[in-house]
Amino acid sequence: MFGEAGHLYAYFSYGMHVCLNIVAGHPGASAAVLLRGGTVVEGLELARLRRAGSSDRDLARGPARLSLTLGVPLSATGADLLSPPFSVRVPAAPLPFESGPRTGVSGAGGGAAFPWRFWLVGEPGVSPYRRHRLAAE
Repeated sequence: MFGEAGHLYAYFSYGMHVCLNIVAGHPGASAAVLLRGGTVVEGLELARLRRAGSSDRDLARGPARLSLTLGVPLSATGADLLSPPFSVRVPAAPLPFESGPRTGVSGAGGGAAFPWRFWLVGEPGVSPYRRHRLAAE
């Protein structure tokens, strides 16, 4: 996460899931965007094989499911996302998005204080925000 922008940072979460980030800062500074989910637009049959038993809607719904669906291993850390086999596509016009509290971030400077979670409006691959049952009201 301290590397060059546009590169992949894959990490092991909770001792069982690979999660993916896109490095977004200058080398030496820790800055990245967690990829929270997506919708399969190409390679649906392969995605179904990788996530057997999942509905098409849930194939890449959530950070760990996304990495499994894409078939991106932990060893891909450092890959340049602007070079094959990766392809980053930028829409021709800005897309409508919403923001809200980041799941699992609380305390001073976190939680609802900063809406660090962003998603495209109407995107079916977005996992819903669920307030933890012990969270302060």
